[in-house]
Amino acid sequence: MGKKIYLGDLLLDNMLITQDQLNIVMARQKTTGEKFGKIVIDLDFIKEEVLLDLLSKQLDIDYVDLKNYSIRSEVVHTLPEFYARRYRAIVLANDSSQGLLVGMVDPLDLVATDELTRILKRPFKIALVREDDLLKIVDMIYRHSAKITNLAEELSAELTVTDYDIAQLGAGLSSTDAPVVKLLQTIFEDAIQVNATDIHIEPDEKILRIRVRIDSILHEQIVKEKNIAQALTLRIKLMAGLNIAEKRLPQDGRFSLKIRNLNFDVRLSTLPVQFGESVVMRLLNQSGTIHTLDQIGMPKNVLQSFRKMLTFPHGIILVTGPTGSGKTTTLYGALNELNSTAKKIITVEDPVEYRIPRVNQVQVQPKINLTFANILRSILRQDPDIIMIGELRDQETVSIALRAALTGHLVLATVHTNDSISSIVRLLDMGAEDYILASVLRAVIAQRLVRKICKKCIKPYTPTPQELLWVESLENINHHPKTFMHGTGCTYCHNTGYYGRTGIFEFLEINPTMANNLRDHVIPDLALITQTASNFESLTLSALDLIAEGVTTIAEIMRITGEDILVAPKQEV
Repeated sequence: MGKKIYLGDLLLDNMLITQDQLNIVMARQKTTGEKFGKIVIDLDFIKEEVLLDLLSKQLDIDYVDLKNYSIRSEVVHTLPEFYARRYRAIVLANDSSQGLLVGMVDPLDLVATDELTRILKRPFKIALVREDDLLKIVDMIYRHSAKITNLAEELSAELTVTDYDIAQLGAGLSSTDAPVVKLLQTIFEDAIQVNATDIHIEPDEKILRIRVRIDSILHEQIVKEKNIAQALTLRIKLMAGLNIAEKRLPQDGRFSLKIRNLNFDVRLSTLPVQFGESVVMRLLNQSGTIHTLDQIGMPKNVLQSFRKMLTFPHGIILVTGPTGSGKTTTLYGALNELNSTAKKIITVEDPVEYRIPRVNQVQVQPKINLTFANILRSILRQDPDIIMIGELRDQETVSIALRAALTGHLVLATVHTNDSISSIVRLLDMGAEDYILASVLRAVIAQRLVRKICKKCIKPYTPTPQELLWVESLENINHHPKTFMHGTGCTYCHNTGYYGRTGIFEFLEINPTMANNLRDHVIPDLALITQTASNFESLTLSALDLIAEGVTTIAEIMRITGEDILVAPKQEV
C-alpha cells in the first residue's frame, strides 16, 4: 500500500456516493478535521457495513468482527495505549511464524501504518475493524491495573516511618505531582473507564485491596504495598474535609471531582477496621442525563399504570427495594415527567444525587439537625404541589408524609423492603395509622436491578437441573421460556457474561377492596388479594419475562431475588 488511495474517490468510482455528497463531506472535513469515513457514515450517505465491505475487497484485507474475536490482553499490550488510541489500531495476534495481525479502523492512513511499523519494529498484516468495537476493547484492555501497581510501588518507596507524621504528610500532598495524588487519579480514572459505581479501599494485614463495583459485582486488585493505605486514606480525607486525626470513629463526607471532562460527586465513608480504615467512595456522575421512565426497563403495562398514578393530585406512591435497586433512578424519572412551570416540586434527599432544574432539592444535614422530619415541616409551608422524600425511615417522617398526602399533595417516597406488601407492613410497624394509610396510598412499586447478558458473547445454553427446577416451580406455564441464553464471557464484559443492568418491577395498585383490608388491618387477606389480582405480576414472574426474552439468566434472577431450589439427591433403593 505504497500509493495513497483516497476514500472519496473510491466511493465515487463505485457509485456509492454522488459528487455533491463528496463535496459536502470534504467541506465538513476541512472544518472539523474528522476522518472522511466517519463523516460519510454520520451523514448517512453510506452504511458502515457497506463501507467496511468495500474497503475489505478493494484493499484485499480481512474484516475482523471484534465482537466475536478472542482477545488476549498480553497481545493487545504489544502496542502502547497512546498509539492504539491515536492511530485507532489494535494488535490482534502475535504468531511466531506469521507475525503480527493489527486491526485498523483506517487502513488507508499511510502515516499511521508507517508509525506502527516504527513502533512495533516488526512486519505486520492489517485487518479492518469497526471503530466503536476497537474503542470499546481499548477501554477494557488498557485498564490502569499495572499503572496502579507501579504507582503504589513508587509511593511505598518514598514513604518512611517519619513520613507518617500527619502534618508533614499533609503538607507534602499539596503538590499535584505527589505519588499519592497520581495513584488516586489513576484509581479514579480506572473506575470511570469501566463504569464503576463504587471504589473500595480495604487494608488487610499484609496487602491492600482496591475493589471497584461494576454492574453490582465487585472486581478486585491486590496491591502488595500495604504501607500506602494510610497515605491514601489521609489524602482522601483531606479532599472530603474530614478530621484526619480521627481514626477510631466512622466518618462521612463528600467532594467533587472532574475526570475526562465529566463532573462527579463523590460520597465518602470511612470505617475503622482491624488493619486501618476501610474507605468506600460512591461515584455519582453529575454530567450524565437523568433516565426517563421509558429508559429504565419498565414493562409497558407497569409504565402505563405508573404514569396514571402520577396524574393524581394527591396521595402517596411508594418505590421499594434494597439499597442499589434503582429506586432513586425511578423517582428521578418520575420527577422529570412531572417537572413543569405549573407545579412546585420539593425534594428531601440524603444525598442529592442529581440536580434537576426548577426542582427545589434539599440535602439532609443531621449534624445541624436538618433532618427529614424537620425539613418536611418547613416544606409544607412552601406551598408545594409534589414532594419527593428520599426515604421513609422513622415514625415522625412517616407521619408528616401521610399528613402531606392527606392535605392535597402528591408524595413520592422510598422505603427499604423486599416487596410491595412488605412496604405496607413496614409503614404500619413505623406507626402509620391504618385508616390514614388506606386513604392516601395509591400504589407501590417494588424493584430490583438485574445484570443483562452481554450481547457480544450471548449464546444458547442448557440450564442446570437446579435452575430448571426453579423455573418449573413458578407454576406459570405462560412464562416458561422455550430457550435459555447466557454469556460465555469476553473482553467487553470482563469475562463475566454480563454487561449493563435493567430493572424488574412489581406494581401494586391499591384498589378499594385492598384499601378496605388495609383500613381493617387485615394484612393476610390483603396479601392474598394482591397475589390473585389479574393485573399483578410478582418480581420473580417479571424477571421470568426477561429470561424468556434472552435479556438475563436464571442464575442472575436467583441471585437477585434470593430464591434458590436445590434438587434433592436421588435415594438409593
